[in-house]
Amino acid sequence: MTFAAFTTRARVLTATLGLAAATAATLAAGGTAHADTAAPAQQQLPKVSAEQLLKVAEAQVGVEENGDGGGTKFHAWYMGSPRVKETIARDGGSVNAYANAAWCDMFVSWVGEQTGLRPTVGWDAYTVAHADWFAANKRWGADAKPGAVVFFDWDGGKDTSGIDHVGFVKKDNGDGTITTIEGNTGNGKVEQRVRPKSQVAGYGYPQYTA
Repeated sequence: MTFAAFTTRARVLTATLGLAAATAATLAAGGTAHADTAAPAQQQLPKVSAEQLLKVAEAQVGVEENGDGGGTKFHAWYMGSPRVKETIARDGGSVNAYANAAWCDMFVSWVGEQTGLRPTVGWDAYTVAHADWFAANKRWGADAKPGAVVFFDWDGGKDTSGIDHVGFVKKDNGDGTITTIEGNTGNGKVEQRVRPKSQVAGYGYPQYTA
C-alpha cells in the first residue's frame, strides 16, 4: 500500500471540517449528500457510453500532484465550481482547504463533468458522501461493471463509512481483481491499477445513455 493511498482518509478529513457528522445529519434528515438530486432520467443527458467516459479518464493518466499534494487541474476545477460552496455549507472549511486535499474524488467528479454526465456520475470531494449519494439514489451495488464508480475500503469493509478511495472500473478481470483508472494513487498521479475485489466496498452506477 502506498503512502498516498494510505493517507487518503486522513487528508480528506483534515481538509474539510465536520465532514462525517454533517453527512450523517443530512442523511438522517431524509436528504442526500448532493444538492443535485433530481433523478437522472428526468434530466437531459448527452449520449455517452461507459467506453467514452473511460477514454476521458484514461487520457488523464500521468497527471500528477505537486509537492504539497495538490495543484492539479482537478483541484482548480473543483475549487471554481458551484459544488465547492455546497460542500463548504455542508462540511465547513473554506475553498482554500481544497487546494491540497486528497483528490481521488475530484478526479472522478471532473471526468463526469467533462463528459456531460455529472448529474449521474455525481460530484463531491469526499468519498463517503459520494458513495452515500449513489446509495440514496438506488444506484449502488456489488457488480464490477465497466464505467462504474468503484469505492475502496483498504480494510475490506462493506460499509460506506469506511471508504478510503475511489476510481472507475475499466474491466472485471475474472480472477478476483479489477482494472481501474484512479486519481491520487501511486505517487500522487492518475494511473491504471489492478485491485483485488476484496478491497471494494461497493460500486456506484452512472446512467450511460449510449
